[in-house]
Amino acid sequence: MSGINEFIDNEVKTNDVVLFMKGTPQFPQCGFSGQVVQILDYLGLDYKGVNVLADQEIREGIKQYSNWPTIPQLYVKGEFVGGCDIVREMFQSGELQSHLQDNGITTRGAA
Repeated sequence: MSGINEFIDNEVKTNDVVLFMKGTPQFPQCGFSGQVVQILDYLGLDYKGVNVLADQEIREGIKQYSNWPTIPQLYVKGEFVGGCDIVREMFQSGELQSHLQDNGITTRGAA
């Protein structure tokens, strides 16, 4: 495993919720990343944002790691959940909230 894959693997496995995104949670630099940040913030989640724009190796490495061609990418408890469209659809249907709760992650408004 290359150094960048080890870095990505460590981030994914040591953070309950991690978002590989363009920009930061405080300052998203693309609309798709911004949408996922809005959803995670709305749910009151504690998550780590990794800015792929800060390092080209991470930007390319995360696509290989997940075998998914686009960014943002959301991981929950070490598992790839999806990109913007999937996260948005899961949120709208309530599936994202259930998935988080099934993994022991508390969301705002959860019992």
